[in-house]
Amino acid sequence: MKVEGKNAVLELFRSNTPIDKLLVEQSAKNSLTDIISKAQKQRIKISYLPKEALDRESTVKNHQGVIAFVSGYQYSDLDDIIAFAESKNQTPFILLCDGIEDPHNLGSLIRTCECAGVHGIVLPKNRSCQINETVIKVSTGACFNMKIARVTNLNDCIRKLKQKQIWVFGLEANGTEIYKTDLTMPVALVVGSEGFGMSELSKKLCDGILSLPMFGKVNSLNASVAGAVAIYEVVRQRSN
Repeated sequence: MKVEGKNAVLELFRSNTPIDKLLVEQSAKNSLTDIISKAQKQRIKISYLPKEALDRESTVKNHQGVIAFVSGYQYSDLDDIIAFAESKNQTPFILLCDGIEDPHNLGSLIRTCECAGVHGIVLPKNRSCQINETVIKVSTGACFNMKIARVTNLNDCIRKLKQKQIWVFGLEANGTEIYKTDLTMPVALVVGSEGFGMSELSKKLCDGILSLPMFGKVNSLNASVAGAVAIYEVVRQRSN
């Protein structure tokens, strides 16, 4: 797997993820001294190549002069996420992605979650985008500092969270206004797919459906935008 771009590669180092090798654009060496220094200290193989060579290797076509190679993304388990929250003596806060297929939306959600202190993210194994080069780039490497679990059945995950006394709320239209809902308890938010929203069974399993107020003629927000607004409403309530 390739990790491309300055910020994404720096996050890779900060997360202590093993790096197999590094490609550095010859003409960009002076602007990448921090990355080069870290790689040299860890005795990571560095190849200095012309821009054209990195252009050919690039998947996202915006490498910024550096590409790191890693063996693959290491997913967590749902129990790891819950244990992580407990280890920090914090009220659990989890995001569930119900069929997010656009890597740009997923990457953006991961970046928001990392910034907001969300303890973990859950993805279904099927009919959902997984962690790939584009997701890594859009998240600016935040995925390497997030616990992200993959589950076979998202509805079983919702049931398990409820058994652990974690409230599960779906984000959909025609629900209770989010600003009128107490979200200071252990909570998991569910963001539905870009085209179809949440599945009907997932909605039925949720403890409630929350909505953002809409005042324009367009009746919906992009999945990553809606998710970000909801995530920070939880942060706001818990900060008071």
